[in-house]
Amino acid sequence: MPARLVCDEPDRAAWPVDLIRTHLAHPSTRPELREQTWREVIRRARSLGDPWGVVAVAMSVPVLRRMLARLARPAHLERAEVEQEALAGVAAALCTVDVDGARPDRELFRAADRAVHRLVYAARQHCLRETELAVEHPRDLGTMLLEEVGEPVDEFTVLAQALQAGVVTADEARLIARTRLYGEQMKALAVERGVSWRQLYRHRSAAERHLKAYVRHRIQER
Repeated sequence: MPARLVCDEPDRAAWPVDLIRTHLAHPSTRPELREQTWREVIRRARSLGDPWGVVAVAMSVPVLRRMLARLARPAHLERAEVEQEALAGVAAALCTVDVDGARPDRELFRAADRAVHRLVYAARQHCLRETELAVEHPRDLGTMLLEEVGEPVDEFTVLAQALQAGVVTADEARLIARTRLYGEQMKALAVERGVSWRQLYRHRSAAERHLKAYVRHRIQER
């Protein structure tokens, strides 16, 4: 890209986009230079398509990093999900932002900010619903399997047999046993395992689906 877009006294006529991005994000870059650079990037993304769409999104990364560093993110919401949502917000706004308006880059970042806060709000609401359900409708593994197959089962025997049959892994069996049989909190286990609360719930749900199918199949074979 033309270096004059982002630098008053460039050392050469054209700079690679990574150098343009570095100067674009630097605090010493004058606002009018930053504005004209973003206009050019957005125009190229619209008129030329890829790879300029990718370049435009990549140009936003330094600012997005600073923005997300200040975000109060729920513990169970993975950072990667938030980053993806922010990048998607910028990508979508490239098609709608007024390229000739004042500071089009700010419009891009506002779009990313709105997208991220929608995700955070949804995650908090999901967490609240999960917590309320856990308090109002606590279920152990035996109750859950009883609802599925229609007759009492020995939870420990079921887990041991499912593990031996390869239906669940040892890690999945421990997760189900610790949370369903011993009543340990998912949040504490998520911290212990270094994963998000949401990811651990998904992991347990998938394992329990396999376990239910296994028990139902064993009942049908009798």
